[in-house]
Amino acid sequence: MGPFKTFALLWLIAIQVTAAAPIHAQDRDAAKAEGKAFANQQKARAQQGASTTPNASRIPNFSNNPSQSRYADDPGSIDGDARAAARSHEGLKAVKDSSARRAKFSAEDIRNTTSRAKEINENPLDYTSGMEIGGSQGRCVPLPPSPGSPGRYTATCNSGASLKETSGSCTINLDVVIETRSIHQYLCSFISPYGFGGVPSCQIFVSRGCRATGQRPGPCLQWGGGNEINRYCVEPGEPYIEMSCSSPVPGETPFTVSSENIVTTNHNEAACQGYAGDENCSLTKEICSDSDPVTRIIDGVSITQPCWAWQQNYQCSERRPANDCAELDARGDCRLIREDCISEDIPCSTIERVFDCPLPGTDDSGDQFICDGDVYCIDGSCETIEREANDEFRDAAVALHAMDDARGQFDPDTLTLFKGERETCGSKVFGVLNCCKGKGFPLIPGIGLLVALGCNTEEILLHQRDAQGLCAYVGSYCSKKILGICITKRKAYCCFESKLSRILQEQGRAQLPKPWARAKDEQCNGFTIEEFARLDLSQMDFSEIYSEFTEAARLPDELEAANDIQLKIQAFYERSGP
Repeated sequence: MGPFKTFALLWLIAIQVTAAAPIHAQDRDAAKAEGKAFANQQKARAQQGASTTPNASRIPNFSNNPSQSRYADDPGSIDGDARAAARSHEGLKAVKDSSARRAKFSAEDIRNTTSRAKEINENPLDYTSGMEIGGSQGRCVPLPPSPGSPGRYTATCNSGASLKETSGSCTINLDVVIETRSIHQYLCSFISPYGFGGVPSCQIFVSRGCRATGQRPGPCLQWGGGNEINRYCVEPGEPYIEMSCSSPVPGETPFTVSSENIVTTNHNEAACQGYAGDENCSLTKEICSDSDPVTRIIDGVSITQPCWAWQQNYQCSERRPANDCAELDARGDCRLIREDCISEDIPCSTIERVFDCPLPGTDDSGDQFICDGDVYCIDGSCETIEREANDEFRDAAVALHAMDDARGQFDPDTLTLFKGERETCGSKVFGVLNCCKGKGFPLIPGIGLLVALGCNTEEILLHQRDAQGLCAYVGSYCSKKILGICITKRKAYCCFESKLSRILQEQGRAQLPKPWARAKDEQCNGFTIEEFARLDLSQMDFSEIYSEFTEAARLPDELEAANDIQLKIQAFYERSGP
């Protein structure tokens, strides 16, 4: 039995003990039928219980005077009854029998054995000199080549429509027109439609477009005071209205004719019509570009304006086809996995293509050997054990690590294993800067520089975790659109506590099958107990982890290799998580 099958068997036993319920191997249809039958049975029981009047006879083991009620008056009798019951209890008897049959060793024997082992451990070369019993030189056994691979990574590119963004500016000038015209001023009265006090009605001038510019006292209707020197107006008449007209009013005589300058200002936007009329352009800023001097002489007239010209800045977007997949298409070692429409429109305007690519390999260190026969001596009796290269070490190491991961990552609240953590990062669809390219791509050094360029700290940490092989790429979705075109996207990942957990999730989901949900919705949930029980670990490819273990054993000296293996495994645990 291989280590993976042994691990799977041990894990199933542990799950059965923990969950206190056996897991039956059955297909989906059988499970569905069994569940339906059970539900119908419970439904019938529920209907009967709901329609029957409760009574004491229907309660199992119910008694009006149970024997246990005496413990309320005599609690001390509980201990005696418990001891009496224990003598005939099968479970307690099995435990005692097992303890009685168990092998026992004296403390002196244990000290002698451990002291002998410690002595060999302190001076191993004195006991493994490389000589066999017959005195011949020990032989060297070649190690098999490392089966490990550097691993693979997910690379993405985009095809579809993009927006070419351009900027432009234009100037709006203030045009000033000065018109000199004659002003004819008349006196009129609103007191009657026919005039009053010798002046015409003001309605005549209003109908000609004239405007009222002032008034003066009208004729006095009644004087007081008795004589010319002391008289005063007792009853003043209606005041006369001064009307100003831009042209003579036929039949009427003005009391004066003068001239005035009419100043007209207009914003000349002709230079900006090209931008303003383009629906793909938007005004981003308008500033006064000419304000000095404020007062200027135009055609001999002094004109004061706070601003004489304005500059308008526009941002324009032009739709055009784009494709940045040429490099990945040209690589023969990358294969296309899928194509996702991240713009979510019909027809799709932006497609993300997902490739599976190998990481660059490492240089071969050449042939490696394990040398010497091993001589073991116990109480003067020595035996030589011939060593053969063992290629099962990688499976045993991975199985042990999987066992430890399963124990550490079991969630008793949800009864799930290997739950991940959802993380996302953003990038331009056809942009240069990508804060989360992850494994297989170098990251610009210097977190401060990346933050200044637009990456946040969380995205940089995600890149680092992905580069360590801890994250699985789920997919992307559009996070910003302009004119219906996807400009930026969010890439979703599920990150795990160890590289092994990530591999179990990726390949386990393919076996079930249980594909990732949409990139917007995936929450990186772990496997249920039933799902994990269905996985065949022996069919999974753990070569990405093999290399980290087996490289530790590729040393010419066997004893040095054993020590280095421990260091490598310890470093692996520290680097990959608990």
